[in-house]
Amino acid sequence: MTVYVDDAVTLWRGERWAHLMADTLDELHAFAAALGIPRRAFQDKTSGAHYDVTAALRERAIALGAVAISRHTDRDLVRAVIRKAKAQGRHESR
Repeated sequence: MTVYVDDAVTLWRGERWAHLMADTLDELHAFAAALGIPRRAFQDKTSGAHYDVTAALRERAIALGAVAISRHTDRDLVRAVIRKAKAQGRHESR
C-alpha cells in the first residue's frame, strides 16, 4: 500500500497546492490524520478521492513516506494513481 502526493502546481489563495492520494481510502485517511489534516478536508469527488495539501505540507508528507509523483515525469504512474482515486471517489461508505 502506498500514499502519493503529486506536484504542488495549483495556485489558490496565494499558495501552491498538491493532491494526497493512496492505494486505499483507509491508508489515505490514516496518513492525512498523521499530517494533522482533519477528516472534513477529505475531497470525495468523482474526479478522485484525495486531500488537498499545501506545498509545505507536501514536503512533510514526503518526509513521512509519501511517494512524490510528477505529472511531468511519471505520467503512467500518475494516471494509475488517479484511476484508483477516481474509483474510490463517491464509493466510500459513510
